[in-house]
Amino acid sequence: MNSKILVFTFCVAVVSSLSGCALTTEQIALNYNQQTGVSKIAGADNVSVNVEVADQRPDKSKVSCKKNGYGMEMAPITATEDVALTIRKAIEQELQSRGFKLSSDAAFVKIAADLTRFYNDHKIGFFSGDAIADLNMSVIVKSKNGDQLYSKQIVAQGVEPYTQLATGNNAKLALDRALENGMKILFEDQAFLSALVASSGSKSASL
Repeated sequence: MNSKILVFTFCVAVVSSLSGCALTTEQIALNYNQQTGVSKIAGADNVSVNVEVADQRPDKSKVSCKKNGYGMEMAPITATEDVALTIRKAIEQELQSRGFKLSSDAAFVKIAADLTRFYNDHKIGFFSGDAIADLNMSVIVKSKNGDQLYSKQIVAQGVEPYTQLATGNNAKLALDRALENGMKILFEDQAFLSALVASSGSKSASL
């Protein structure tokens, strides 16, 4: 009888602990892993770029939320750094690795990105779940005199499969991958890189 009481007490304690965690807001530090094996682009050193990212998400208060075993949303998961800043720094890192210069004033070209979604949704399964993050943003490149040189809608996804807990750590992994995949889509687009180089009037671009 005593053993049954101990087991029951232990189970209650575990459930209470998990419920308490699910009801507590969690902050995560998103990290961008820069692409490797990138080469400098001919003519990029003559181009100064100004990057601006506007956060147009309907709900800017969180990047995910915890869920219980029934799939019910619990406490929010927030980012320690402003999401627009995280994305701007990711774009700037990739620009610099290709030889472009960063400038806030008198830049040859401006990259303006409007972020409409950057959110992880925990999908609850029978034995395990998945953390699935979506990134959606529009990217426009304009010359110094305001002419539009490039426009693209970036839609990317990041997945952390077979998760056991719908918590911040798994959300972070999925969000980091969504950002990495978004940058890959953007910087593998030759039209994007050509638009940047062309803004300086250079004819020697080799992409």
